[in-house]
Amino acid sequence: MRKIGFLVLGLVVAGLSTARPIKNIKGRSGKKIVNKRAGAFASTCNPASQSVDLDVNNVRTKLLNGGDMWWDLNNPKYEIPKISDPNAVRKHSMFAGAIWIGGKDNGGNLKLAAMTYRQFGQDFWPGPLDTTTASTDPLRCEAYDRMWKVTRDELEEFEESDYVEQSAGIREWPGGSDRAVRIGDEADYLAPYKEVVADGVYNPFDGEHPVLDERRPVIENGVDRQPDMFIWWVYNDKGNIHSESAGQPIGVECQTTAFAFSTNDEVNNMTFYSTKIINRGFTTLNDCYMGQWVDADLGNYADDYGGEAFPFFKNFYMGGVRSVRGYRTSSIGPKYKNTTNDRYYTTGGNKSVLVSAELFFPVPGLKKNDAFRLST
Repeated sequence: MRKIGFLVLGLVVAGLSTARPIKNIKGRSGKKIVNKRAGAFASTCNPASQSVDLDVNNVRTKLLNGGDMWWDLNNPKYEIPKISDPNAVRKHSMFAGAIWIGGKDNGGNLKLAAMTYRQFGQDFWPGPLDTTTASTDPLRCEAYDRMWKVTRDELEEFEESDYVEQSAGIREWPGGSDRAVRIGDEADYLAPYKEVVADGVYNPFDGEHPVLDERRPVIENGVDRQPDMFIWWVYNDKGNIHSESAGQPIGVECQTTAFAFSTNDEVNNMTFYSTKIINRGFTTLNDCYMGQWVDADLGNYADDYGGEAFPFFKNFYMGGVRSVRGYRTSSIGPKYKNTTNDRYYTTGGNKSVLVSAELFFPVPGLKKNDAFRLST
């Protein structure tokens, strides 16, 4: 049985019109042993290579089509507030993020697809899967190695021109069964669109256009009901061996829409993500978990305080029964004098070294008994 899941994520923290290539640069971690058996039933697709900026409101973030987002494979790219001054310091609240999917087959074997920093490789590749074989091939991966981007302004111009003015995103939207990039037995419907003529063929000249959610009634799914910017792409976990997680492939197809609104309230600081996850494989996943891995990056990732002085509320203190007995709690360490009352107060320090030792011995006059001992 095919299983479909929806994962929706909204970020309260925290472009270019066309996708552009990115380079695979080493991430934060080191090396890892890869289980080459993990690709026994995988294809030989090349890694995803495209990126697009979602930047219609107070956030500018970079999205990748290989299962991860919010970075350029080297630096964080979730900028908030968005700035235009090239000499200003840009602040990013996230370093990277990705969807993780895992579960067990009926034999108890772990199936896993998960991305972090791509320092070991990939777990996801561009494009949908064949609906009959749950497989893919390099030709399909290459054809879908792109991302489709549409703005509300483009949709309004499209509607006002009686469907004549069509941006590349509207014209090439991979919606119906006749899409230009369709290869083999893929799903008839992929990217959501407003279907005016119920023939399964996406035709902008009929007034059909990209939408956020195709499940809405047609009369309630017009241009005025769409986000100010949305981006759609599709990827799978069968394109090659899972060199990032070393997990066994599942056979999942993930269709993601990223979107944002330009407003004068808190929503202007948010971006949203909706992912349809389809298990096209022939194995039912038991104990299946899906989640969003997020590497938050407020300030300097090494200390998360942006290079500022160590905050006083994080200082270390000594003294008391849990550290150095015989002293009042938190009384050992650097002190300052309060000139109003001539008293000294402990300020603590940003480093702490504590060594302790205890000596246990029998109580004099009592027979050997482990229940009674003295210590010093």
